[in-house]
Amino acid sequence: MRDYFIRRFLLIPPTLLGVTIIVFAITRLVPGGPLERAIMESQQFNASSGVSTQVAGADMALSEAQLNKLKEYYGFDKPILVSYVEWLGKVVQGDLGNSYRYNEPVWDVISDRFPVSMYYGIVTLILTYIVCIPLGVLKAIKHRTIVDNVSSILIFVGYAIPGYALGSLLLLFFSVRLEWFPMGGFVSFSFYEMSAWGKFVDLVNHSVLPLICYLVGSFALVTLLLKNHLMDNLASDYIRTAIAKGVSFRKAVTGHAMRNSLIPIATTFGQNIVLLVSGSFLIESIFDIDGFGLLGLTAILDRDYPVVMGIVLLASFLLLIGNIISDILVALVDPRIRFN
Repeated sequence: MRDYFIRRFLLIPPTLLGVTIIVFAITRLVPGGPLERAIMESQQFNASSGVSTQVAGADMALSEAQLNKLKEYYGFDKPILVSYVEWLGKVVQGDLGNSYRYNEPVWDVISDRFPVSMYYGIVTLILTYIVCIPLGVLKAIKHRTIVDNVSSILIFVGYAIPGYALGSLLLLFFSVRLEWFPMGGFVSFSFYEMSAWGKFVDLVNHSVLPLICYLVGSFALVTLLLKNHLMDNLASDYIRTAIAKGVSFRKAVTGHAMRNSLIPIATTFGQNIVLLVSGSFLIESIFDIDGFGLLGLTAILDRDYPVVMGIVLLASFLLLIGNIISDILVALVDPRIRFN
C-alpha cells in the first residue's frame, strides 16, 4: 500500500504539467485576449476623440512600437512553448506572475480571497456530513414511512432548485421583505470595530443564506447515496446471520452495515475538497461575496490569464490530493481493500 501511494504522489507533477499545458495553450489561442482588448479599447478611445493612426494600411489606434511593447508586457512576443517554460520556471520558484487587472502578484490576489472560500467550503463540508449521514441512516431504517417520504420530497425539491435561483428568492424574502438578514457581503463594513461576540453574530448573519444555497445541492447526493448502500447492506446475508446469532438490530446497523455503507461516501469525499476553494461564482455574485468562484469568473471575463492559471493550478492540485485522501479513507473504512 505504501508503494501505491508513493506512485500516486509521484504522478501529481506530470498530471499538473499536462493540465497547465492545455490551459496555457488555450489562453494563447482563444480570440479576445488582453492584447486584442487593449487594441480595441484604444481604438474606441481614439474614435471617440476623432484621432486615427495609419499602421500597415489599416486604421489602428496603436503604432507598431506600442504594439510590440504590449506583446512583450503580456508575454505574447514569444512562442507558446517558450512562454510556458518561462511561466513554469517562475511557478517552481513560487511566482505565479502579476495580475493584468489588479496589477498585483497573483499570490496576493488569491490569498486575499482564500480565507473567504475556505470558510464557506469547510462549513459546507462539515454541515453536509453532519446532517446527511444521520439522515441517510434514518431514511434507510424508516424506508417508505412518512419520515422517508417527506424528507425525500424536501431533498429533491432542494436539489431541483439551482443554488443561485434559491439565493435570489431568499434575498428577496428574508433580506428585502423581512429584513432579517443583510443583503450580501462576507461581513459588515464596521466588522473590525465590533466586539468579539458582535463579530461572531455579524458573520453568522451574513453566512446563513449563502450556506443554505451551498448545502441544498449536496444534501441529495450524500443522503441518498448512504441510504441506498445501507439498505443494500441491511438486506445482505451477513446482516441476517448476525441478527440470527443474537446481535441487536442497532448494533448490526452501526457495527456492520454502516461501515460498509461509508465506502462510497469516502470515495467521493476527496472530490469535495475542491469545494474548499472553488465555491460557486453564481452564488458569490448574488450575495456579493468576494471569493474564489467570483475571482475565477472575473479573471476569465477580463482575460486575466495569470490569475486563471493560478486558480487552475491550485484547484487541480487540490483535486489530485483529494483523490489520494479518498483512497486512504476507503482503505481505513474497509480493511479488505489493499492497494498494490
